[in-house]
Amino acid sequence: MVIMETEYLLFEEHPTKNKTKFITVVNKNSEDIIGEIKWYAPWRQYCFFPEFDTVWNTKCLDDVNDLIKKLMKDRRVKK
Repeated sequence: MVIMETEYLLFEEHPTKNKTKFITVVNKNSEDIIGEIKWYAPWRQYCFFPEFDTVWNTKCLDDVNDLIKKLMKDRRVKK
């Protein structure tokens, strides 16, 4: 399910058995998965895991960062 769309990216949430969310980052043009946003337990926060050999501009990185900030804010509110 697409939870956010930007100029170049789609963010798709996938069902999990965990309490945390798992989101793939998809290139709108090629429809390739180019990264993932998921919970990183050692840091106790959502983190971005780009696919190998992908290139990111500041706009796309800002889009990823904005979604991570929203996920963290939503998580704090639920507690």
